[in-house]
Order: sequence, then C-alpha cells, then structure tokens
Amino acid sequence: MKTGFATLLIVAAALATSGCSRIKAQQGYLIDETLFTSILPGVDNRESVTRTLGRPTFAAQFDSGSWYYVSRLTGQYAFVAPKTLAQQILIVSFDADGNVSKVERRGMEKIARINPSGDKTETLGRSESFFQELFGNVGQVGAAGGPLGGQPTGRDGPR
Repeated sequence: MKTGFATLLIVAAALATSGCSRIKAQQGYLIDETLFTSILPGVDNRESVTRTLGRPTFAAQFDSGSWYYVSRLTGQYAFVAPKTLAQQILIVSFDADGNVSKVERRGMEKIARINPSGDKTETLGRSESFFQELFGNVGQVGAAGGPLGGQPTGRDGPR
C-alpha cells in the first residue's frame, strides 16, 4: 500500500514539474564558421556572397550597402515570454561596385529592451467619443463661425 502511494506521488510530482522545463528554439540563419570566414573584403562580391552564404536575413533599407545574417537562440518556460539567450549578427558591407568592403560580427549588445507604458498609445489633440466623431459636423455648415462664417451672400442678403 505504501509503495503504491509513493509511486503515485512520484509520478504526480514528475508530471507537475514537466511543465517547468525550458523550451529552446533556434531562429534565423544557421551560422557556418568556415563559410563565414571565407568571405574576404576586396575579393568577394554580391554574387559570390550569395553563393557562399545564401540570401541574407534582410538587407539595408536606405542603401544597398549591407546584408545582415541574423541568428538567435531563445528560451522560455511554459506560459512565459521567450528571452534571447544568444544572438549573432553577421554583417557583410558592399561598396558602390558591389564588392565586399567589410565583414563584421555583432552579438547581444544590439538587443533593445522596450517597455510599453500601458495599453494605450498617447496622442496629441482632442479626445472625442465615437458618436462625437460621427456626428461632430452636423449643423456646422453655414452656421455662424462655420466654414461660411454666417455671412450673407448676395442672394440671401437684404433687398
């Protein structure tokens, strides 16, 4: 009897703590050190980088000067937001002719932590309800102080 209860207690404890294990996930580009170190400034160009490393995770938005290969390892416990455990960014920069000018690596120092300040975004201006927005112009056209300023026109004026 005691053995059955102890076994049941151990199984229940194992099931209860199984949800506390960390889930790890690899996201983005899988870095191959040999391939990355084979990219040389002044020797390679866009085509050779594409053949060696593949398409980048993303390219620079305002010029075509850099390609970014991003790799991130995240971990989370059940029902908790994931946290970044490791990150590597490989940056390949090109000159105007499309030749590699610089190859660099960055890590966790480029992660930005932002904390929103509530559920609403503060805006400037008036705060009106839905119905004030919907019916706000009713009676405004042609009224004193309205778009026509309440000024009589030639047809409506005194005779």
